Amino acid sequence: MQRAYKVSLLVFTALSLAGSTTAQDRIAGMQHATRSIVYGQSGVAATSHPRATQVAIDILRKGGSAVDAAIAANAMLCVCEPTGCGLGGDLFAIVWDGKAKKLHGLNASGRSPLALTRAWFAQNGHQSIPKYGPLPISVPGCVDGWFELHGKFGRLEMSQVLAAAIETARRGVPVPQTIAEYWRRGVIDRQDQPGFRQVFMPWGRGPNEGDLFRNEALATTLARMAVGGRDVFYKGSIAETLAAFVQEHGGFLSKRDLAEHCSEWIEPVSTNYRGHDVWELPPNGQGIAALQILNLIEPYDVASMGYGSAEWLHLFVEAKKIVYEDRAKYYADMAFAKVPVAHLISKAYADERRRLINPDKASQSLPAGDAKIEKGDTIYLAVADKDGNMVSLIQSNFRGLGSGVCPPSLGFGLQNRGELFNLQEGHANTYAPGKRPFHTIIPAFVTKDGEPFMSFGVMGGSMQPQGHVQILVNMIDFGMNLQEAGDAARIRHDRSSQPTGERMADGGEVFLESAFGDDVVEALRAKGHKVTVKPGAFGGYQSIMWLAAQKIYAAASECRKDGHASGY
Repeated sequence: MQRAYKVSLLVFTALSLAGSTTAQDRIAGMQHATRSIVYGQSGVAATSHPRATQVAIDILRKGGSAVDAAIAANAMLCVCEPTGCGLGGDLFAIVWDGKAKKLHGLNASGRSPLALTRAWFAQNGHQSIPKYGPLPISVPGCVDGWFELHGKFGRLEMSQVLAAAIETARRGVPVPQTIAEYWRRGVIDRQDQPGFRQVFMPWGRGPNEGDLFRNEALATTLARMAVGGRDVFYKGSIAETLAAFVQEHGGFLSKRDLAEHCSEWIEPVSTNYRGHDVWELPPNGQGIAALQILNLIEPYDVASMGYGSAEWLHLFVEAKKIVYEDRAKYYADMAFAKVPVAHLISKAYADERRRLINPDKASQSLPAGDAKIEKGDTIYLAVADKDGNMVSLIQSNFRGLGSGVCPPSLGFGLQNRGELFNLQEGHANTYAPGKRPFHTIIPAFVTKDGEPFMSFGVMGGSMQPQGHVQILVNMIDFGMNLQEAGDAARIRHDRSSQPTGERMADGGEVFLESAFGDDVVEALRAKGHKVTVKPGAFGGYQSIMWLAAQKIYAAASECRKDGHASGY
């Protein structure tokens, strides 16, 4: 399988994922890639916006660590891509420490307001938690995550790390194509939320491609944090403004909620897939779903099925369905629920659950396993430095622009992650005060023989574990290179409802990008799948690989987003 690890500069046949199956034949290369892989000897970065990639490289050149560069890139994305991230959202990261040769996991997700109870929702006629407005707001964990990462792995002063984002927020930045489209869509459901128009509709509408977006209020907020640290945000004047604004508009976020917030350093968990140790973070996130799917498909000869075949796509969808029933039942904040992680990601459990896969027929409903208990947009970025440190970082508001509630004097919106709680009494993910909701954003990392192999992620709600599996299978089983694995057309299976505890009852729906042939679509339908071909909602991918033999990095950023990879 050596060709599975070869990273080639050669790429072939760019895919247009907005409708047509082929864009332009390149002079040389592999089948699916839209651009060449980027290489770097001293450092690389891959993000979803050019300004973020640029600032990451600038920070590395100034002597900053991979973590410094990742924070700088994330801060820049808060300015340039508010449709995917922001100071009002949460963060997760996996860091490879090049000196200690160890992985570190950080859960920087926030908790629900202490003053809001499940009984309140029932008393006020809520069958579920609203998507927008003040009620789904949970404590924003991003900023604390930055300072936790910086305290452990940072080299430069935080004022240096945040400087470029502050300057860009003040001077303004043109809105690129993909972000403009998501922004216009996000405005529709949020424009009447408190403060939203002042912060994100300075034109009186959603942006057109190329419109200049300035955010002086966000620049001021970042500058205050650069000087005063994380306590300005969680215990100082920013906290006071946040709590007062949310409560003024009927929400429950309080100064106490913010003051008591803390991130958690956690141990990543893994499974081995064909000699590769794939690492994810344990719940309250959904990362272990990728590990469960990999365990289910590993005994099959996936390589012989071939990329894009109906046989492979059917196997993938059926494995995904099985795992997402467990996800709906078990995944939750482990401080409140006994989530049997070790059992769920074990090979023995996969052997038991694999019996549910029918190679000829799509399942319509499935049970969750007996585990013996003891929809949104996001940014993902990867950075690596000259000392062998690698960062896999993901950050999000949920549902793109979050709750829509935006304190105008601060220049950012608050997340709506609380929507992903359910209100079912006794369920692992039921709402409770001070609890972290089920989370969709997941960073990933792969090691091989105890050495770093790649950091990667795929954005996009419940698509993320599905995307992780497809990237790895594309490389390991189908022999694609780092860039091609991300650009290749994807598949997504959706349940009939949000992941708040409801079971799939009708087989769900399979979505395909347009590069798949009509014969494949018909073969899947013949097996009983409901299939729709459409552009969009298949995530966005960045990745960095360490090439030990050459002692260089390779980096890739896919065509579904506005960004790119860069190295030096």
